[in-house]
Amino acid sequence: MRFFVSGEQHRKTLLNTLILMFLGYIALLWVSNGLMYFHHMNLTPQSVVDYYLGSEAHFTQPRSYQGMLEVSHFHLFSMGILVLTLTHLMLMTDFSNYLKIWLSSLTYLSALADEGGGWLVRFVHPAFAYFKIGAFILLELSLAALLIVVMASLIRSRRKIREQPVD
Repeated sequence: MRFFVSGEQHRKTLLNTLILMFLGYIALLWVSNGLMYFHHMNLTPQSVVDYYLGSEAHFTQPRSYQGMLEVSHFHLFSMGILVLTLTHLMLMTDFSNYLKIWLSSLTYLSALADEGGGWLVRFVHPAFAYFKIGAFILLELSLAALLIVVMASLIRSRRKIREQPVD
């Protein structure tokens, strides 16, 4: 992170490239997150309810407490690290503080809401399927926005590097 604070992103092409490659990797993670969601359900509340509460028509069982706990245990840690990394990179860009605060808050809240949405559908009420769908869409959009903001900043920095006169 010293890379951004000290302005080294304007001088260090290799480090800039490595961070862009990391962001490409995270973009693939973003795509696979969407594919996994749509493998199990779609954007209709009934598909969400069927996934969490089971479906006689599809011969599926309700999600178990232990199974959901194991998934949440892993997701809470990994999403926390992912969001921390992306928001930290975004904080070091030249974008406005308003955008940084808004996008960081939105991403953290949507990640928590997405994780909690399944629990609410399974153990509180099926009507929370709308909440789960909204949280998933918001999470995907906010992660995409973070990726775009950080990539845009790094690409601008690469252009500045190329435009600098050679000493």
